[in-house]
This record gives sequence, structure tokens and C-alpha cells, in this order.
Amino acid sequence: MDKRSATTIASVLSEALPYLQRLNNKTIVIKFGGNAMTDDALKNSFARDIVLLKQVGVNPVVVHGGGPQIGKLLEQIGKESKFIDGMRVTDSETMDVVEMVLGGLVNKSIVSLINHNGGQAVGLTGKDGSMIRAKKMKITRESPEAQAPEIIDLGHVGEVTTIDPSIVNALDEGNFIPVIAPIGVGEDAASYNINADLVAGKMASVLGAEKLLLLTNTPGILDKEENILTGLDGKKVSELIKDGTIAGGMLPKVNCALDAVHSGVKTSHIIDGRVEHAVLLELLTDEGVGTLISS
Repeated sequence: MDKRSATTIASVLSEALPYLQRLNNKTIVIKFGGNAMTDDALKNSFARDIVLLKQVGVNPVVVHGGGPQIGKLLEQIGKESKFIDGMRVTDSETMDVVEMVLGGLVNKSIVSLINHNGGQAVGLTGKDGSMIRAKKMKITRESPEAQAPEIIDLGHVGEVTTIDPSIVNALDEGNFIPVIAPIGVGEDAASYNINADLVAGKMASVLGAEKLLLLTNTPGILDKEENILTGLDGKKVSELIKDGTIAGGMLPKVNCALDAVHSGVKTSHIIDGRVEHAVLLELLTDEGVGTLISS
């Protein structure tokens, strides 16, 4: 190793020190999704990031999605995917596929990857120990010709009612890394498919997490000149929504991030999951790779 390389490495490690000190014994909830879940190099760098965080005294909790993988398997069995307002209509047959993909294939592949890189991960769905209680999500749609708002049935699409953190806390204390599939259980014992961002946000709130990280396929929140915005608070975010800077698919992520910080999470981060080691870069460097939102 030449002297310049050694100096660069020492500088990076030194820069990380104050962040590591602040995060020691703190919980961080990370929503794993997008390109980071489908690209082999990105998956491996994510797993290494999670293992390193646990090794240095941070408690990472991973919540994952799996929409593309669900869509692929539905296509293979000849079942069409139908979406309303960006949410997958989930009948009983589709819910079986969702449980198979999220709770089985995707969850166990993430667990295996973390374990392969030296961690001790344990895979869960929200049904384990009735950890995530859910109820059917109801959405309404206004139409000029209808006398009352139309209530749309999405099937087994749910929203979180309560989260029991005791399993996650026990795993953290036992030096394990929880990896959670966003499937909840209703009062009627039915399974519900829940948006992974929402589960991650609620989990962060219930655990009293230091940070919530949402991995996306964008650099973060961008202004109208495509520059990354960071250091935002609720007031600034409201202004950006009002003037149309934040719109479309970014809106639910931003609202989830805001809900978390208003519920006691110190900061939320919307970060670029297409960057290798995005988690470490956001948490342990001055620059970061996304948008930070605080209360």
C-alpha cells in the first residue's frame, strides 16, 4: 500500500469515529428495497454494511420489500398484477404468493447473505409472535357522478395497527440481526400485505430508533434543478410538497419519514440504494448519500 492510499484510509476511519461514538448501542431501522435488492454487488455491499454496524455496537433492524419478485412469480403462474393508486390488489391467491416470496424466498436470501458475511441474522414476518397486528386498508375515491365516495377493496392489503417489539428487542440483546418481511396478521387471523416503508417507519417509532433509513432508486429528495436537498424539517418539507417539488412516488416515502421523526425517531434518511455501501456512507461520513429529515 502506498503512502497516499494509507493516508486516505486513515482519514476515512478518523472521519467515521464521532459518528460511531454517537451510534453506539443505538437502534437503526433500515428499509431495504429497490435496485439494492436485485443487483448482486449492491446486495453484498448492503450485507457487509449491516454486519459491520452490528460489529461496532450498532443495532440494525432490516425491513425489506419485494414487489418486483412478487410480480415475477405472479407472471410465471399466469396471474396478472393489478395496482390501484400504486398498491397491489391482493386477493387470497396473490396473498399466498406474497407470503411465499416475502416470507420465504426474499427474506431467507437476505438472512443468508448477512450470515455469509459474518453476521447472525434471523428472518421473521410480522406474523411471528403476532409482532405486527394489522387491519384491512380501505381507500376511498371521489367521483363527480357518485353521490358518496367510492370505497375500494384492495383485498389483503393492510395497515399497521400495533407492533410488539419484544421479539426484536430480544434478538438485538442476543447479538442477532432481525430481518423482517412486511406481513401482518389481523384480528381474524388473516394475513395482510403491508407497504414496507410504512412497516419500517412504525417499527422505528416503536423501537425508539435513533435513525430510519429508506433505500430508494433516487439520489434523495431533489430540487427543481435536480440538486439533492438535505437537512430538511417538517416546515420545509411542507413547502416543497406545496410547490410541487416533492410529488408522485416520493410523497409516501417523505410522509413516512416525517411520521417517524414526529414519533420520536431522531432523524430519517432517504438514501440512494444504487450506491455501493450507501448505508455506511450515509451514517458514517460528513457528505452522506441522500436526504436527511429531522423534526
